[in-house]
Amino acid sequence: MTEPATQLYLISPLDVGGDFPDRLERVLAAGPVAAFQFRVKGLDQHEAARLAAPLQEICAARDCAFIVNDSIALARRLEADGIHLGQGDGSPAEAREALGRTAQIGVTCHASRHLAMEAGEAGADYVAFGSFFPSETKESEHRPEPELLAWWQGLFEIPCVAIGGITPANCAPLVAAGADFLAVSHAVWGSGNEAEAVREFHRAIGQASAP
Repeated sequence: MTEPATQLYLISPLDVGGDFPDRLERVLAAGPVAAFQFRVKGLDQHEAARLAAPLQEICAARDCAFIVNDSIALARRLEADGIHLGQGDGSPAEAREALGRTAQIGVTCHASRHLAMEAGEAGADYVAFGSFFPSETKESEHRPEPELLAWWQGLFEIPCVAIGGITPANCAPLVAAGADFLAVSHAVWGSGNEAEAVREFHRAIGQASAP
């Protein structure tokens, strides 16, 4: 079996303490997840690193890339697989210098073709567009159409990530438009059955990818 063209990119909830490592273990066991983004706010680097350590081990055992949100310094401290940068979090060039040539560097580009092209020219390994739908995780005034993904795929080889309010029920147009990754958070962690949510995403991606 070949992997579907669109893969899952899982973003953590803000609370990753308590039993969260067990939850992550169950979710990654439910089906392939290409990347896990460690996204916490308001913690000092020492505490963030403490919480990240078991999650990083779980991801490594499942061949899931461990990506740090926002903080180049934390990504360097953890020797993470990569970093995801918002527009105010530093440049891909800074991240590359700090993290090395093998790090995966992603950049939030909202609904902007210009920002995405700039990110690609600056050395980003992927660009993220969104929010495609209203999000429970993060408010955004940007609302791109799936055609943006198709435009990007027609011109560039750098992978693109679709983000924002994506669920198994609404992801089909994004898959059809060529999203390399679906970034999901609340649809998994807030679903009430996290492992089943991952399986539902894989079923939906498979159906949308079928010829």
